[in-house]
Amino acid sequence: MKVTFVTDTYSPQANGVATTLERLVNGLRELGHEVDVIRPAILACEEEGMKVPSFGLPGYKEVRFGFPIRLVLQARWYKNRPDVIYVATETPLGASAITAARALRIPCASGFHTNFQQYMAHYQMPLLEKATMKYLRHLHNRSSCTFVPSRDVIDQLDESGFENLELLPKGVDTKLFSPKKRSILLRQSWGVREGGVVGLYVGRIAAEKNIPLVVKSFLEIQKRIPDFKGVFVGSGPKLEEFKKEYPDFIYAGVKRGEELAEYYASADMFVFPSLTETFGNVTLEAMASGLAVVAFDYAAARQHIRLDENGFTAPFGDEEAFLQMCLRAAKMNLEDIRVMARKSARKVRWKKVVKRFDKQLKRLANHESPSLEDGPIFPETRETEPLHS
Repeated sequence: MKVTFVTDTYSPQANGVATTLERLVNGLRELGHEVDVIRPAILACEEEGMKVPSFGLPGYKEVRFGFPIRLVLQARWYKNRPDVIYVATETPLGASAITAARALRIPCASGFHTNFQQYMAHYQMPLLEKATMKYLRHLHNRSSCTFVPSRDVIDQLDESGFENLELLPKGVDTKLFSPKKRSILLRQSWGVREGGVVGLYVGRIAAEKNIPLVVKSFLEIQKRIPDFKGVFVGSGPKLEEFKKEYPDFIYAGVKRGEELAEYYASADMFVFPSLTETFGNVTLEAMASGLAVVAFDYAAARQHIRLDENGFTAPFGDEEAFLQMCLRAAKMNLEDIRVMARKSARKVRWKKVVKRFDKQLKRLANHESPSLEDGPIFPETRETEPLHS
């Protein structure tokens, strides 16, 4: 089967969408499929697929938007027709890809990986939230189906008029992310003494990630546990601001691969208060690394965390409850919870996700509904309903 991915982000960019797409692309190739990746030329990835011009988002240089090239794509796919197309991002490039696919009557799925409509308020543009949602709904409803990583988001999109929604969960690399990567030397470099507690945040240092609540949680823990260190891994438009205002925290910048795995495993608890995620890959990476995760009961945390058994969750949006969960976790002996977090993550493999995606794409290529009746993809998680919408 010939599969074409169209995306504005890809590895080695440090974000959940890029990581997910690389896993899906490599997984489909391992199954014997021919996969082409169309993406902005500026991305320094090793893919040989088509590269397109792009422009950066003002004030957020890490985000690139590919130019709309409908006629170019149409000519390319007319000469070398793919069996199915997957549009992963909703920028002008993605919109033009859907239009080109429709003109050639090629099955085309889209992916809802980012709650762009929620970002508008965080970037002082609340009046654009409705317009953004309208644009996203129109774009996704022009595709054959829309893959969504969590049932929370499927329910939200369904209420907003999105059609043909399909659940495609995410997995985690439990060989890369492992408690075995824990480094005493790294902890010592952070100034952590034996018996000290390390709280970790991994992700973009940006407005939409609710970073002030991470800071507040770390500061409150520090008041009660003097031998506590707060560590931030990642970059973004708010990084320099937080460095100046809270210099006592450790800001490691962007980490990848083995180095990122070492940072995860060398912490004790993972604090992730984002309210804008469609999933949150970092939640599973932290669990696989043997960390006690504190998150809102939403997306990946809702699917995979069982309170006081393998992590901690607070009611969605309840910041005081979240803060109390952080304090509770910091004071506890976390050994059993960390062991159970790792055990839970080991059941969530990318191999299962790729096989599911493969089946869904084959059904699309055959002009069938991609819905599967296989039951929960990860039977030991909290996802107990059938996986089709």
